[in-house]
Order: sequence, then structure tokens, then C-alpha cells
Amino acid sequence: MARPSIFIVAPAPAAADSGDWQTARRWARLLADDYRTRIAAHWSGQPADLMIALDAARCADAIAAWSGQLVKAPLVVALTGTEAYRDSLGDAAVRHSLHLADRLIAQQDMGPRSLSAALRARTAVILQSGARRRRLAKTRRHLRALMVGPLSPERSPETWFKAARILAERDDILLDHVGAPLDAGLADAAYATQADCPRYRWLGGLAHAQALKRIQRAHLLVQAGRAAGGAHALLEAVRSGTPVLAARIDGHVGMLGEDYQGYFRWSNAAQLAALLVRCREGMAAPDGGLLGRIAGQCDERSSLFEPAREAAQLRALLGALLRPG
Repeated sequence: MARPSIFIVAPAPAAADSGDWQTARRWARLLADDYRTRIAAHWSGQPADLMIALDAARCADAIAAWSGQLVKAPLVVALTGTEAYRDSLGDAAVRHSLHLADRLIAQQDMGPRSLSAALRARTAVILQSGARRRRLAKTRRHLRALMVGPLSPERSPETWFKAARILAERDDILLDHVGAPLDAGLADAAYATQADCPRYRWLGGLAHAQALKRIQRAHLLVQAGRAAGGAHALLEAVRSGTPVLAARIDGHVGMLGEDYQGYFRWSNAAQLAALLVRCREGMAAPDGGLLGRIAGQCDERSSLFEPAREAAQLRALLGALLRPG
């Protein structure tokens, strides 16, 4: 018997290596034993037994066209950004896309919170997964913190710039920044911060493998964004044994848990700087202080991001939709 076919719409060029394309490729790999998959930025009428659309807003045309077929086939829509989703729920096209879906997938625990009761009933939470990475030994001479993500307003790099200035006199706290310059004004601000703060380095955009090595070598990953972008970097950090300091937004809480001790208020650079100091000073304590505590919390969460777990949940959801009758 032929394996069922799945068409995955990831609304960005593959070369962009966006979070949606990383998710699409990972799902195709996890489902390869049971399904034939095809990934594209658009749907142009190709036959398939089921469609998965990554992002209701940018896939609205594909979703409408798929739902308008004479022969109905199941449709799954993945919610690919909690904060951005909350902002877009007022859009009629987005609401229409969500209501057309047979099932919705939220990629972190807080994902369904902004949805109506009717939509929540159709939503499955399936956490993203990643391979467990080798833990690297890290120096105790200084603390190296790393932010990963493009220079765009959604990632709130201004918070990182301000924290660097607050900590400019500390020679034992090093701040690295990986991210392509998507916003000219923010790029200028990064250059200015680098000129004024000798412990801040903007490394520009790096390939995934290079960014991953930086994450593995850092003592901390910092996620300052006001939107849920950057989930893949957070995931890589947790699976690498690198703890995280994160703005307290739904997207981060949904991955790290309500009681995580490494949160700061979004845009509060002073609070972020204070956490960095606490992490550095705690390195001398037998238990590692705050750094040791959040490392332990990340280790406890790590098993939630196992590929086998994500694969089993995906197969169960898709199997139920494709089961005859």
C-alpha cells in the first residue's frame, strides 16, 4: 500500500532557512517512514492526501484554495508564533484560515491561550524537537552570553545594546551577538555599541552550524524578543546544555515553563544586566548560583524536546485525520 502523501507549505524561500523551513524539513524527516512529503512555499494544485500550512496569515491563499477543492482533504495549520499570532487574530483572513483547519498545532504550551474556545478544542500542542548536542567545557574566567537572531524590531536587540552599555565596565562578562542586519537603524546601533563597549561583539549573520557552535560554547543564550521568533535557537541551547535568559513572553514561557528562574521583563535592560551579573557571580558558588539553577531547569525541560516524542505526536494527529471513516 502506498504511503499517504503530505504537502507542507512553508511560506518563505528555502534559501532563507527560516524557522518555518526548519520545521518543515524536520517534520518531513520525522514522518518519512510513514508518509511521502513535499515542501514548497506555495501550493499550486498538486495532489496530496493532507496539507500542513505553517502560518495561517502567510498561507491564507493556499489554505483557501485547498479548502475549496471539490474532494475534501484534511488540513492542518501550525501556529508558528504566539505573540505575532495574538497581534494577527483580528485579521479576517487569519481567522478564516484558522476556522478552515481540521486541526491546529501549537508549538509551545502557551500557544492556544489566545484562541477561542472552539479553536482551542481543535489545537494540539506539539513541542519542537532537536538532537541532543554535545556539551562543551566552559571557562570560569569569564561569563560569555550570546544573543542569536536577526537585527529586527521583533527580536528587540535594543535591550541587548542597552545591557552592554550598563555592563561596559565589567571585563568578566562578554556579550556576543549573532544576527543578520535586517534593519539598517539597528545595524548602526550595533556598530555604535561595539565601538563604545569593548566586551560587546556583533558577529553578523552566521550559518546554522556556526551559530550552533557559538551556542554550545556560551555560558548563556539570551532571548530578548517581544515576539516568539527565535524558538529554534532556544531549543538548540537547551539541547546543548546552555541555559537561557529570556524575556517573559508567552512564547518563551511555553517552552521553559512558568516557574523558570531566568526571565526578565521584556525591554528591561537593567533587569537583564542584573541577571547576567548574578549568573557571573554565582559561578564561584558550589552550586553555580543562579546559573547552576537555570541550567538544572533547562536540563529538566530537555526531555520534552526529544525528536521521538515530537514524531509520535505528529503521527498520532495525522493518522487520526487520515484514518478511513
